[in-house]
Amino acid sequence: MNKTTTTESERYPTLTDSGRKMLKFLQEHPNAPIFRNQSGNRLSAEDVKRVIAFEKESCAAEVGWIPNKFPGWLSDFVERCFREVPYYRSYGGIPLKFYDIPTIHRGDLSEDIAQFFPDDVSIDRLINFRTSGTTGHPLLLASHPVVAANYLAFHKRALKHYGIELKHGRGQVGVALIGFQRRCFTYVSVTPTMGESGLVKINLHPSDWRDPEDRALYLDAIAAEIYTGDPISFSELAKLPVKTFPRAMLSTSMTLQSSFRRQLEKRFQCPVLDLYSLNEAGPIAFADKKTGGYKLLQHCMYIEITDRMGRPVKIDERGEITLTGGFNFCLPLLRYRTGDYATLKFIDGEPMLFDLEGRPPVRFRTMTGEWINNIEITHSLLPFSIPRFTLHQYSDGSLLLQVLGTMGFHQEIRDSILELFGKGQKMEISEMIEPEGKMIQYTSDLEGSLF
Repeated sequence: MNKTTTTESERYPTLTDSGRKMLKFLQEHPNAPIFRNQSGNRLSAEDVKRVIAFEKESCAAEVGWIPNKFPGWLSDFVERCFREVPYYRSYGGIPLKFYDIPTIHRGDLSEDIAQFFPDDVSIDRLINFRTSGTTGHPLLLASHPVVAANYLAFHKRALKHYGIELKHGRGQVGVALIGFQRRCFTYVSVTPTMGESGLVKINLHPSDWRDPEDRALYLDAIAAEIYTGDPISFSELAKLPVKTFPRAMLSTSMTLQSSFRRQLEKRFQCPVLDLYSLNEAGPIAFADKKTGGYKLLQHCMYIEITDRMGRPVKIDERGEITLTGGFNFCLPLLRYRTGDYATLKFIDGEPMLFDLEGRPPVRFRTMTGEWINNIEITHSLLPFSIPRFTLHQYSDGSLLLQVLGTMGFHQEIRDSILELFGKGQKMEISEMIEPEGKMIQYTSDLEGSLF
């Protein structure tokens, strides 16, 4: 019989009475939301030691390389990729020049993620998660509990730049991950590297609460040190009458407009960090107010800027952000084209990204005038396994959905979209022509659709 549930000891291998008390507080508080899911850190005692060691290493390491030269670790990384990763091994021998290695993109990962999983990594503790993104390629990504825990090291590095060192520990709530969508993965957990401080993933959509007024009451009760979310969820958060403020807010997944960042900082009286992060690679960089660029976070990540043919452009020229390396040992990236664009400049010898064109946050207006998050549209289309699609809302509220490879399921797709927007919604569906460059999945002409 296949096992469909996990036990508490499997979710929290090192859980103590203090951690158990924290979980109970987060779950059973009178104003708590309806938690839809279960998760856990899944870290063994040995894993915790690895995570702590990685944090010390990453926080102390210098990030960068000399212009027109490769970082010292790159050749060994390439050799490992060609030796252990089936997809890269299929190229044959390692090219003499690094730039002769073919580039890959999200579509390659989407086609068969197993081909990117290294032979020398055990599958015993493998975890995976799905991601949609804005490029239209849904992904199933390979990861590991240690990889998931290592995200915190890069968040700490970014926060330290703004003079913030995390203090949360036993009996406190460290992080509140905040979403705002009709369907959202929500759970409670603890962070063993921070004294089993609490971690909670909540959805601010009223449907996940017994009473919408509980949202502010719960946030005030848990008094999390850090909020993470995206501009859409933070917009909803700003409307709530919360009285306790975090020490900092981390905005990820979507572009954070500077004007909205200033509004948030005024509302919550704390720094708001704009993180450039990908599910495929984790936190990559964060916005630096002084220079106007993005400072890199990963000492084990090499970034090049390429043209449409995957060839490196000159320093200070704009092109596609292309990654090699990464801390996810389950998914080593070799010349991975992100679909995002920027210019790489060296400021006082430090490589930084400028004029970053990431994934813009877009919301859509339904027939009732309600605004919905673009992620809800992604969720509604998941059953159809559409390789790529774009959705545009015109100024009159009508929609244009362009899809690739739907094999005649247009009526079913229409019904799914209309379930979100309302039966009277005007919508045109057309077949998409494969785009050559970056595809922005969600766009709108409506005022108020962008943050």
